[in-house]
This record gives sequence, structure tokens and C-alpha cells, in this order.
Amino acid sequence: MKEQEFRTKYKKAVDSMTPSEEMKTRLEEQLNSRGKHPKRPRKSVYIAASIVLAAGIGLSAPAVWKQMNGSGPASSEVALVTPGTGGGNATGSAVVIPKLELPDMSSGAQMNMIALVVYQGNVYTQATTRIDAADAAALRGDKLGRTTGGIDEWSGEDAYIELASNIGETDIYAVKGYDTNFRIMSYTEVDGQVFAELYEQANGITVSSGADLIGKLNLEGRIASAQWESFASWNNGLQQLAPLDTGEALDSFVAALLAARPLAAEPLMEQGIYDSEDRKVVYLTLEDQTRVELTLFGQGLVRYGNAQVFFEVEPGAFQNFWESMK
Repeated sequence: MKEQEFRTKYKKAVDSMTPSEEMKTRLEEQLNSRGKHPKRPRKSVYIAASIVLAAGIGLSAPAVWKQMNGSGPASSEVALVTPGTGGGNATGSAVVIPKLELPDMSSGAQMNMIALVVYQGNVYTQATTRIDAADAAALRGDKLGRTTGGIDEWSGEDAYIELASNIGETDIYAVKGYDTNFRIMSYTEVDGQVFAELYEQANGITVSSGADLIGKLNLEGRIASAQWESFASWNNGLQQLAPLDTGEALDSFVAALLAARPLAAEPLMEQGIYDSEDRKVVYLTLEDQTRVELTLFGQGLVRYGNAQVFFEVEPGAFQNFWESMK
């Protein structure tokens, strides 16, 4: 079975502080569709990143994902994925995640764009880490500017100017406790309703260990509560979450994850890592109420969000943590 790895359907409905009737209708539809942890129906499709080095534009271009339809192995089959054979864009023990550029539109491929904001010459895409509206104000730091709209799947390179976006017009802020080189936040109030979303830059970086990416999430010593979800529940949007002990097994796992060896994502995906259902999803709620989502693979690998890198965790720490989720 092949399935969509991350959500691309979220559409921001904030165009101004004084909304039009059309905007109000869109906001109401969004509110009706969003719960604290919205249902996430999964499709039998596979999303692969179309990533190339930015060429001569001095600016990261958008994250665009190519939808590839096709059948995979039956659900009872196990993908033959071998950790430690990352290859691809790995350099020594490091993985280089290049800046993003638009793919060749002349190919006629069907494309979907995730929410993005251009800030200080880099593209920040919608984060896997979530924050509830009620907790967003406490995280809001200094105002960085206000986005403009106008970017879509067919925008040229000249559209990717400072604070351009595909989320309409909304204010952008720093996030307290996090480096703006990694994370920023959109925040708007409309008729007393808060709309906030986190955006992260996980491209144009070199990852030598888990600390280079996972370390930016500030997990160590700040996990307030934890839950996990089976693949069957996650895949069918059942939200059957179980509590997870925040004791020694979790602490050891986080420490091992920060020290984990990075593996380039593309070769692993080509090997069929997402064909296997041997997965678990972990949700870590931090003291600042941000909710980090990690995907664990039975082969001993971990992935955060859409970043083009997996982490190979020390087997003992990984297995101990994996077996604590029953």
C-alpha cells in the first residue's frame, strides 16, 4: 500500500484584518472542519519530493510535491529497506538538504503546493509541529512583517520576493524560544477568532546528526506529555491515541535521536520504506504547548515532518522505546 506522507490540503483563509463576506464563509468552513486534532484521512498515493538545487536566484523557491499514482505491495508485505545505505545526497556522514526550486512545469506533472512564506531569502513551509489557537499568543514574539499573497503552483522565480506567500495577507512573528532561522509564525485575529500556524525552514541545510534538525525543536527536558498512535489508526484517521510514559525510555530515545546518524530520504523512499505499515506516530507536547509529531519506522528510523532526511537511532534505545508502545 502506498500513502500520502504529509498533509497538503490545509488552505489559509486570512486575507486581511477586515474580512470580506467570501472570506468569512471560508473561515467558517475552516472552523467547522478543524478540531483540536483534526481527522486526517489517508489516500493510497505516494508523495515524493521534487527537489533540486536553487540555480542562480539567490533565494529558495517553493516546496512542490509530485503525486505519483500506482499500486504497491499488498499490506501484508514488508518493504525491503536497509538502514545505513542512504547514499543519494549524503556527503560522508552528513546529508545536504538543498534549497528548493520549482520543478520543470513543462513536464505536465500534477503538482500540489504546501503553505509557504518567503522570509530573509529562504522558504519556510508549514510545520508538522502544531500549536492550538488558545496557546499561540503566548508564543508570539516580535513582529517580522506582513505577507503578501500571489504565489501559486505556476508562479515564476520573480514572485518569490521577501514576505511573498501562498497564504494571503497575514502578520508574521518570531516564535519565543526558537531561532527565526528555523521557525516563524503567522498570527491573525478575525472577529475574535485566532488563526496561527508555524512555519519552518528545513531546506538549504547540512545535517550531520539529529541535533542539526531535531535539536531545533527543543525537546530535551521540555516534554510535558506524550502520546502515540498505531499506523492503522493514523492511516484511517481514527485518532486512537494512547498515553506514553515520559520517563527513562523516552528520555533515552530523545538523547539517541539527537545523536542519530542522518540518511538521505530519497533513496529510502525509492527502496519502498513507505510500503511497509510497520510504523508508529509519536506526539510530544512540550511545556510551551507546541505538539511535535515524529514518525517511527520499525527498521529503526525516525522522520520529522517533510524534511528530506531520516535518522538512524541507536538500536538499543530505539527498540526499548518501540516496545514501550503496545
